[in-house]
Amino acid sequence: MTIVVTGASSGIGNAVATHLAKRGMRVIGTCRNPAGRTGRADEFFEMVPLDITRDDSVQSAFSTIFAGAKSVEALVCCAGMGIAGSIEETSIAEAQLQMNTNYCGTLRTIKAVLPRFREAGRGRIIVLSSLAGVASIPYQSFYSSSKFALEALVEALRLEIAPFGLDACLIEPGDFRTGFTDARIKVAAYLAQAGSSPYRKGFEAAIGQMEHDERAGADPIIIAKLVERLLQKKKLSVRYGIGSIFQRIGVKIKSFMPSRLFEAGLKSTYHL
Repeated sequence: MTIVVTGASSGIGNAVATHLAKRGMRVIGTCRNPAGRTGRADEFFEMVPLDITRDDSVQSAFSTIFAGAKSVEALVCCAGMGIAGSIEETSIAEAQLQMNTNYCGTLRTIKAVLPRFREAGRGRIIVLSSLAGVASIPYQSFYSSSKFALEALVEALRLEIAPFGLDACLIEPGDFRTGFTDARIKVAAYLAQAGSSPYRKGFEAAIGQMEHDERAGADPIIIAKLVERLLQKKKLSVRYGIGSIFQRIGVKIKSFMPSRLFEAGLKSTYHL
C-alpha cells in the first residue's frame, strides 16, 4: 500500500509517516523544503517538496508522486499551521494565510488525488482536523475557523465520492506534544503593542494555558496508530476524536449543554 502524508517533516505528520513506513507501507511524505531541513525526519520514507499554499507546487508534487508510484491508495492530510491573536488585532492577510494553509491547502491536495482515486475505484482520504474545529477556542479563532471549514468539507466530500468506492474521514486531536506549540505564530499587531494591547491579559492567559496543555499532551504516535487502523477498516465513520477523555467529553456535550454554561467552562479553562 502506498500512502501520501502531507506535513511529514515534523509533528503529527512525521509520526504518521514514520509509523506507517515501519509497518511496511510505502510512504511518500511531503513538506515545503526537504533539502533545507536538518536532522533525519524522513529516514524511513521518501520525501517530495510540496508547498500546499501554491497551486503550481501541488500540481508539480503530485505529478512526481504519480509518476513514481504505480498506485496511491491513501492521502493523509497533516500539513497545517496556527496563528494566535484576537480577532480585532489579526489582519486580513494573516487570516487569509491561516485559511489558505489549513483549509485551501488541504483542499488542493484532495483535489490532486481525487481523479486518480476515482478512476481506480478505490482511495481513502484522512484529514487532520482538531477538537478546536468543533468548539472554537479564544485567541485561536482563525485556526478554529479553518478546522470548522475542514469539518464541513469532509462531510460533503464523503457523500460525493461514495458512489466511486472512495471514503474519507476526519481525525480530531486534542492536545499532543509536537512542534506546533513553538511554531505558533502570534499576530504582528499584538507583537508590536504587546504591553499596551487591550487583549494582552486575556491573550497571555489563554495562550499560556494552551501551551502548557500541549506540552503536557500525549505522544502523537497514538494518532499514527489510529491512522493505521483507519487504513485497514472496511468503512470509515465521519470523525474520530482522539485525546484526553476530559477534552473529548467537553466537546461532545457542547451540542446539548446550554451555550452560556459551555462558554463559562471555556472561560474557566482559559482563565478569561
